[in-house]
Amino acid sequence: MAVLQTLDWLVIAGYFAIVLGVAWWVMRKKQKNSTDYFLAGRHLGWFVVGASIFASNIGSEHLVGLAGSGATDGVAMAHYELHAWCLLVLGWVMVPFYIRSKVFTMPEFLERRFNPRARTVLSAISLVAYILTKIAVGVFAGGVVFSVLLPELNFMGMDSFWIGSILVIVITGLYTVAGGMTAVAYTEALQTIVLIIGSALVTIFGLQALGGWGELKAIAGAEMFNLWKPLVPAGVEGTWAPVKEAGKMAWYFNDNYPWIGMLLCAPIIGLWYWTTDQYIVQRTLSAANIKEARRGSIAAAFFKLLPIFIFIIPGIICFALAASGKVPALQSQLIGSDGQIIRDNAQQAFPLMVAHVLPVGVRGLVVAGLLAALMSSLAGVFNACSTLFTLDFYSRLKPNVSQEKLVWVGRVATAVMVVIGLLWLPVIRGGKGLYDYLQGVQAYLAPPIFVVFFAGIFHKRLNAKGALAALYTGFALGLIRLAIDTPVKLSAGFTYQEGSILWIINNIFFQYYSLLIFVISLVVMVVVSYMSEQPDYTKIKGLTYGTITEEHKKDTRSSWSAIDVITTSIVLSLILIAYIYFSG
Repeated sequence: MAVLQTLDWLVIAGYFAIVLGVAWWVMRKKQKNSTDYFLAGRHLGWFVVGASIFASNIGSEHLVGLAGSGATDGVAMAHYELHAWCLLVLGWVMVPFYIRSKVFTMPEFLERRFNPRARTVLSAISLVAYILTKIAVGVFAGGVVFSVLLPELNFMGMDSFWIGSILVIVITGLYTVAGGMTAVAYTEALQTIVLIIGSALVTIFGLQALGGWGELKAIAGAEMFNLWKPLVPAGVEGTWAPVKEAGKMAWYFNDNYPWIGMLLCAPIIGLWYWTTDQYIVQRTLSAANIKEARRGSIAAAFFKLLPIFIFIIPGIICFALAASGKVPALQSQLIGSDGQIIRDNAQQAFPLMVAHVLPVGVRGLVVAGLLAALMSSLAGVFNACSTLFTLDFYSRLKPNVSQEKLVWVGRVATAVMVVIGLLWLPVIRGGKGLYDYLQGVQAYLAPPIFVVFFAGIFHKRLNAKGALAALYTGFALGLIRLAIDTPVKLSAGFTYQEGSILWIINNIFFQYYSLLIFVISLVVMVVVSYMSEQPDYTKIKGLTYGTITEEHKKDTRSSWSAIDVITTSIVLSLILIAYIYFSG
């Protein structure tokens, strides 16, 4: 029996019609210059900004990874969702500097703060990272979702993995190429609504099938609802000691996340992602002013708390339904002969819930929500890549090119990103360990970027030589780790000789290695800056806290009111309540 019925298909078709209709309405507005195409004319309101940030973030790691982690480890990964406070840092701390500088890209901000070379280095690294991570993992998630929901689909020798992934990439690419940031932002606002409603229905119908919240906690067990317990590997007992294995000290990868890594490393990754990454920050740069950008960031922080309940909890529900045998189809696919969950199959938790728990019609709406998440993430990365290439490379090589030509180049660059996404399909399909491998990439590339942005804004004495030294050193350390990890991750039988330097580097827990990169990058930036000349403070006026003028302070103060403080306080209170509830 097919998973999707006629009514489901009608709902999905209706969703696509509305999305394409919104995109067509946006595309009818002629985009005369690069500001219109890449930053939506800088006129977006707070709700569109916030919804667009959220929709760009919600992608494969949630559809596949987050729900899967809920099925295997409970609420442990909720730590990352509770980093919604990072969006408050974006709105209150970083946005005033970004909006005042009138930049199009984050690398361009580094050029204003330091020098052109810093811009080039960050642009190049960002482009490579987006292609290797966001596009690649987005395609992987599309394949997983379609292979579960449409297993019988076949066309010209292609199975559902190929067909679904190609459709999502092509349709997303079409409206992104034609409509630019305006089309991306408005369709993402619509997709956010569909995604939240659809995913919430999975939680509601899942609890209904299970027998309620009390039954869920009884079957899953208290540890599945404890933020901290799953993060403490056996032998550590919640201390600062390294993981112990066979009576000896060894830093190594495991299925758990030590709390010290979550406490110190995760915020670095979170602040890099939410406050300095072009993929996210481009939405706030498209806002009408500081007030709309800040309120959009606060709205996104509200939205960011939802994945705990619409992705992680459904993952736990899926485990409970499978373990209890209340849904035999889930039990046969997720529970092994030893009675334990099959971790390799857990990534299918969310689409399996959609296929076996939801009624007809509702299932179509939720599938539309899944498609919304996949499309919004891909649209965001396509647009971010085209913006970086066009404005940070092409426009600098051709400084006198017309605005119309820049828009045309942006469209071509987006089309190239779409083609790259299609070319990634066989790579993703063939590399079983690639998805897990890619999760560590951000941890290795983020620390030096975080250092140059935050240290650069908070300390005016740090100069371009220090920033470049930090970027080069940090990226080198990250690339070394990636090069060492790659053979181990992509070849099941490959291993380094125990005790060798390569074995030691490969077996340092990835969060601890990320912290090492952060510390070294910060030290290098400070030391090199103080060993060389001071920056010209007149050139960086308004770009650091030490060079803010009274006029800047007045502009910033006039951009917020009591409502901004109240809503920010509510977000922080909700985060605190979640930590308290899930720490028992």
